[in-house]
Amino acid sequence: MQSIILVGKPNVGKSSLFNRMAQKRIAITSEISGTTRDTNQTQIEINSKKALLIDSGGLDEKNELFKNVKKNTLKVAKNSDIILYLVDAKLAPDDEDKKIFHSLKKLAKPIALIINKVDNKKDEERAWEFVNFGVKELFHISVTHNIGLDELYNWLSNFLDEESLIPDEEENLEDFLEHYEEEVKFKEIDENHIKIGIVGRVNVGKSSLLNALVKQERAVVSEIGGTTIDPVNERIFHRDKTLEFIDTAGIRKRGKIQGLEYFALNRTQAMLEKAQIALLVLDASENFNELDERIAGLIAKHNLAVIIVLNKWDKSKRNFDETLKELRLDRFKFLAHAPIISVSALSGKRINVLLDKIIELFENFIQKIPTARLNTLIEEATKVHPLPHDYGKAVKIYYAVQYDLAPPKIALVMNRPKALHFSYKRYLQNQMRQNFNLEGVPLVLVSRKKGQRDEE
Repeated sequence: MQSIILVGKPNVGKSSLFNRMAQKRIAITSEISGTTRDTNQTQIEINSKKALLIDSGGLDEKNELFKNVKKNTLKVAKNSDIILYLVDAKLAPDDEDKKIFHSLKKLAKPIALIINKVDNKKDEERAWEFVNFGVKELFHISVTHNIGLDELYNWLSNFLDEESLIPDEEENLEDFLEHYEEEVKFKEIDENHIKIGIVGRVNVGKSSLLNALVKQERAVVSEIGGTTIDPVNERIFHRDKTLEFIDTAGIRKRGKIQGLEYFALNRTQAMLEKAQIALLVLDASENFNELDERIAGLIAKHNLAVIIVLNKWDKSKRNFDETLKELRLDRFKFLAHAPIISVSALSGKRINVLLDKIIELFENFIQKIPTARLNTLIEEATKVHPLPHDYGKAVKIYYAVQYDLAPPKIALVMNRPKALHFSYKRYLQNQMRQNFNLEGVPLVLVSRKKGQRDEE
């Protein structure tokens, strides 16, 4: 276990930082210069890595006592693994500080200059005067306001030994999983029966697509928008699986919904609650619009697997790569995982490609991710980008487990689940998508405290 020593002149905030990093009040702090005289130490955790933190006496020589304190501090610093040299942002850079800092730098071990008491913009401006120390590892912090510590922790983490992903002493992963598998069972899924909803705005060719998929005139087709009112069900067999398609009424803008179409919209939403895969049909011969985006949001709301179908591609003058970019980076960012397939429902072009992709997505939708691989990924991901602290307190993931499927649902068992920021959750989701076959399916990631029920 590496040791980290806090070094600096009296009253620069070493003991306050010591208490902050230890997450408890150990060292005595006061405005009286030289309160700390002997070294004080405690075990801490930084980004799930353990270290020994040492608070030292102030570097001063105003009398014989302080000379001895300084001598002892420098001796301990030489035997420590990492040195944090603290200065006061409210005071001008001191030549003696610079001299001592550079003497410690010659020890050829990680050392950083910590400018404490940066409490406002004026302090921030003054703090930049310390660049004349000529050190790259320089951090502006305010222990009092808990500012700037995450950057410091991330830097320190680079020099600390890795701890196990599961540092909990009460329960290891094997024990947890044994209990988990006894208590939790995945929902039962008929792996040979796939339910697919066909959705889109009025007159994009949903009924034509259904006819092409089932290879018969099952749905009434016309140029009159809103021809389909009742959902139309049809089943076919493809690659030894039953595919049940439901063609739903086209959705209009809210202000244009009339009469029977109001009930049709409700039926569409009820169908989505039962479906597993949604085919979002877009008219590639026209410009996409806000209503397309709102319908896509309806699919995302129901956590369905989704394929974006560009119908009428034979009539389109679009560039496929540019269309992909528009849909994934602009209109449907929340469906960036969805495959996009161009078809012509009337000619039947690429309909078999669409059928094969439905089978592929269903397998992704109901898959069980191996727990060992999942935890290896989490461990590696948190090494590359450590979890941010929560008000100075370490946030750690003990382990991850899948607790349901259709779609895959992953629980991150943590010490501080509410501290998991949505941006870090998105980072973990992206890592999982890169390592597991999750094309076209939503990935539900929840943070849980040990013993908490794994429910959304």
